[in-house]
Amino acid sequence: MIEFRRDAYDAVIRHAYEGDDEEVCGVLAGEHGPDRSLAAAAHRVENVADRPRVRYELDPERLLATVERVEDAGDDVVGFYHSHPAGGPEPSATDVALATWDGYSYAICALDGYPYVGSWRWAGDDGRFERETVALR
Repeated sequence: MIEFRRDAYDAVIRHAYEGDDEEVCGVLAGEHGPDRSLAAAAHRVENVADRPRVRYELDPERLLATVERVEDAGDDVVGFYHSHPAGGPEPSATDVALATWDGYSYAICALDGYPYVGSWRWAGDDGRFERETVALR
């Protein structure tokens, strides 16, 4: 399960809308646990993918700086988020191929219709995502 503080959830949706027809991405910070995490903040990271309309790639330097900033503040990296401007909230084949943080959440904000945030934990040993419950706090 992943719980979002309302302002973090709203920040993900706002960022997705600002991206218009391109995917946006970022880091979720708060409290990470093996079965339950709290996303207290969403930190934007530039999408440097070669085709941002259909892919995301967190800028490596900004990602490292963001992770360091999160940890220096005493928080955990909970996972990551990105948007699907024209699709559903399920991970794509590309999302599966690029996932690397075993046991961490990958939230996807779908804008096809009413905005919706779904989340999956990467089970690297199994090479797949496991859907997790999303709750607001």
